[in-house]
Amino acid sequence: MISNDSSLECSSIQNGYLTAATQCPSPNANQRPAGQSISLLVIHNISLPPGKFGTGCVQSFFSNQLDPAQDPYFQTIAELKVSAHLFIERDGAITQFVPFDARAWHAGVSAFHGVENCNDYSIGIELEGCDNIAYTDAQYEALAKAAREILAAYPDITQERIVGHSDIAPERKTDPGEAFDWARFRADLKGR
Repeated sequence: MISNDSSLECSSIQNGYLTAATQCPSPNANQRPAGQSISLLVIHNISLPPGKFGTGCVQSFFSNQLDPAQDPYFQTIAELKVSAHLFIERDGAITQFVPFDARAWHAGVSAFHGVENCNDYSIGIELEGCDNIAYTDAQYEALAKAAREILAAYPDITQERIVGHSDIAPERKTDPGEAFDWARFRADLKGR
């Protein structure tokens, strides 16, 4: 979990890893295209099984360890190969699956300002949640702190280039959903 102490305010990304995050390497990643600038931050939501929190199943899913027999829904997704850079649980704990400099498989078919394949140039953060269930204070705090670190380390990501999955894949995706308070997040990001 990201702590509230001020030591996090100095650089806490080393070799593409957020030092305050628990590491859980995912095989679902590869190299970004040569010379590709990291210039987009995408916010998602996920819960496994849908609507259930704190199960550990997201970590299993992103690590290709999900047991399809554990829940009927898992049989529909067990063969998918997906990941994100970060996953923020309801209590604010952060897990990192892919180093920021590598290409995580979080966005799927996507485009931002006419540039396709957002995975090539974005960082993906998954919040444990659903479109219509309020996110926790701890999640907003952890997300803002992590995002500040990412913006400091990757200056091509500006506040205008922080978007939801629904912004880059509007025909397919709705997350982070109506429950995500963009105004609160942006205020937290500025350190209100």
